[in-house]
Amino acid sequence: MLSLPAKLFAMKIYCLLLCFIILSSSANAQNKDDSIVLKTLTKQAEAWNRGDLNGFMDTYWRSDSLMFVGKAGVTYGWQATLKQYQKNYPDTAAMGQLNFVPIQLKRLSVLYYSLTGKWYLTRSIGDLQGHFTLLLKRVKNKWVIVLDHSS
Repeated sequence: MLSLPAKLFAMKIYCLLLCFIILSSSANAQNKDDSIVLKTLTKQAEAWNRGDLNGFMDTYWRSDSLMFVGKAGVTYGWQATLKQYQKNYPDTAAMGQLNFVPIQLKRLSVLYYSLTGKWYLTRSIGDLQGHFTLLLKRVKNKWVIVLDHSS
C-alpha cells in the first residue's frame, strides 16, 4: 500500500497527464478549425475566379443577420449582400481574379474566429486592393462569415 505522500505524488502525475491529454486534443481541434477557416478564403477565391457569385456567397451566413461593411456603408442580410456584389461586379471583367493574403487568424472562442487579411483583385479594367476583417461563427457544424468589413 502506498503512503500518503506517494499517493499525492501519483495523483499529481495523473492530473498533469490528464491536463496534457486534454490540452493536446484541444490544440488539435483548434489546428483543424484553423485550417477549415483558412480554406473558407480559398473556396471564396476559387468561386469568384470562376465568376460564380453564388458559390462565393456560400461561405457567408445565410441569415438576415449577416453584416457586410464596405465603402458604401452597412448591408444586412445574405440576399442583400449578394445583390450588392451583383451590382458592383456585373460580369467577369469587373470581377477579375481575386487573391487573399491572411494577416492574422485568431480563435476567439469555440464558436468564433477573427480573420484579418488583404485582398487583391487583378482586372483588365484596373486592379483593386484592400483589407478585410471577418468574424466567422460555427453554425450547424460549419464555419460561416457572419460579419465582413472590407475596405
